[in-house]
Amino acid sequence: MVLFLTLLIAGIALVAIGVAVDGTLYLASAGVLLLIADLLCLAARSIWRSTRRPAR
Repeated sequence: MVLFLTLLIAGIALVAIGVAVDGTLYLASAGVLLLIADLLCLAARSIWRSTRRPAR
């Protein structure tokens, strides 16, 4: 969970810097890609954890 939050904060910071500073569109695009990868990682973890728990 710490890795998820760290990547989330880094992605938001990259997007904010990329949008605020003129000519740094690559930072914004890198931030968006990082956010997408972070959300995919979170989805994969939640699916993986839900399938391993025994039914009660």
